[in-house]
Amino acid sequence: MSKMMATRDGYGKALVELGKENENVVVLDADLSKSTKTAGFGEAYPERFFNAGVAEQNLIGLAAGLSTTGKIPFASSFAMFATGRAFEIIRNSIGYPQLNVKVCATHAGITVGEDGASHQALEDIACMRTIPNMTVIVPADGVEAMNAVKKIAEYQGPVYLRLGRLAVPVINDHESYNFEIGKGITLKEGGDITIIATGLMVHEALKAAESLEEKGVEARVLNLHTIKPIDRDLIIKAAEETGSVITAEEHNIIGGLGSAVAEVLSENMPVPLKRIGVEDTFGESGKPAELLEKYGLTHDKIFKTAIEMLAR
Repeated sequence: MSKMMATRDGYGKALVELGKENENVVVLDADLSKSTKTAGFGEAYPERFFNAGVAEQNLIGLAAGLSTTGKIPFASSFAMFATGRAFEIIRNSIGYPQLNVKVCATHAGITVGEDGASHQALEDIACMRTIPNMTVIVPADGVEAMNAVKKIAEYQGPVYLRLGRLAVPVINDHESYNFEIGKGITLKEGGDITIIATGLMVHEALKAAESLEEKGVEARVLNLHTIKPIDRDLIIKAAEETGSVITAEEHNIIGGLGSAVAEVLSENMPVPLKRIGVEDTFGESGKPAELLEKYGLTHDKIFKTAIEMLAR
């Protein structure tokens, strides 16, 4: 069985390492540090850790202020509250002045599970990618999350990093792995169809490709960890060479990865496209695996969608 690690765990580990390397790194939290995994940083560097309390708008305002003094603030809460409750502050106090704040939100998507619809952020990618100057990153596993944290610390400008609660299989723990902001990764070559995935759906895309291979179908699998700026060249090349595309994400199909890919394809390389995600509905309380199954966020759904597209 492959190693399991939540992206929020990768985030917490990377912060502690970053704190050692760069004294300008500061971390802020909204009274959720054990859940967001920022507590480790707080224990190691208490003078650089700030608990804003259950007040996400203040959290973002504090981060904005700290960034103007040369600090590199990582501001964390649950994705629903970091991007929902604090949207206007992120837009006007970080995006507009292009401040160097990293909004790192955990518990995104439907796999928050039993916390239910009120806590399941399925709109956050859409919200964040509409903000000018905002970079949007969705790591596929804990290793990618660690790499992303270190790269965004070096990057000058606002970033939204989307992290999950659930432990997911590690797929990027190999020596050749390289994370670059704005550059997608080809995980599997193939000429029959392209599957573009982000977050925990990357592993599902790889499993779907294995099943397709058993049917004689060679699927190309792309990990688009950066939703904005999106890797237009990689998407266009894949569409041109395979002729059809499937996207897969743990997010509403409106405004997320699927929409971003559709925008690129419609303007540059129109090919058949199917988007797999939560289909314009709220989630519900339940066990993460059961919710993924109910809402069609599975390798089986990707497999069946590919077979249907190729039959056409």
